[in-house]
Amino acid sequence: MKTYKFLLLSTFWGLTQLASAQEQMTTSDKYTAHNKGKFYVFWGGNRESFTKSDIHFTGDDYDFTLYDVVAHDKPKGWQMDYVNPARMTIPQTNLRIGYFINDHYNISIGLDHMKYVMYQDRAVDYSGYYPNQGSYGEQLPNNQLLLTEAFLKFEHTDGLNYINTEFCRVDDISKLFTITNTDKFQVNITEGIGTGILLPKTNSTLLGKERHDDFHISGYGVSAKLGLNLTFFKHFFMQAELKGGYINMPDIRTTNDPADRASQHFLFLQRIIAFGGVFKV
Repeated sequence: MKTYKFLLLSTFWGLTQLASAQEQMTTSDKYTAHNKGKFYVFWGGNRESFTKSDIHFTGDDYDFTLYDVVAHDKPKGWQMDYVNPARMTIPQTNLRIGYFINDHYNISIGLDHMKYVMYQDRAVDYSGYYPNQGSYGEQLPNNQLLLTEAFLKFEHTDGLNYINTEFCRVDDISKLFTITNTDKFQVNITEGIGTGILLPKTNSTLLGKERHDDFHISGYGVSAKLGLNLTFFKHFFMQAELKGGYINMPDIRTTNDPADRASQHFLFLQRIIAFGGVFKV
């Protein structure tokens, strides 16, 4: 009888331990429970805002600065250009590829394709000198300049290309929404910092000179971001980000003459919506 009770209790204890182990295994075996070793890629679009900027122009016969220049982005709206390989650079886009070095941290490289357009026909303060002053319809009686197209057109529209690396943290906050099966739906927050180079293609006409529109490494940027990631069925996600930073471009090409240069620095803010996938190889 004692042997029977012992076997019964041993069997019961073994079954409870097996059930507990299976429950733990079910949780740990979820694809979304661990990120280490996963790759991800996303593609999306953005809107941008820029602070005012002082722009300094130099050449063989001119040296002047425009103060508090205002610029805007150049949105195209949601359209098929985002998925058309021949027209992908027309919208404002974001491409990123990353790798998780552990469950919470990842490193990535990406291209933020922004567009920067100086407002035309705005009055600005200036200092310095340039040839043929007053012949571009730019002179105002209060010692300001009117930014006419004959005087200056200044855009980074193909684009204000920020090629950068990021170091980011990701945290699963699904429990806050009582989500238990994260392999079906998962909610994450992400935050990170980044740095990189600026490779703008500057579309510029200045003082009646020939138009310039070429890629040129012009400076650097630093940035930080905060994002919300919604992952569906383990592998697919939508990510919304707020990303801000500082851009400094001391070497901008403005005309076909190598002596002609501009420099500027400003802050930017991007609002990004992207779609992507995450997987192990």
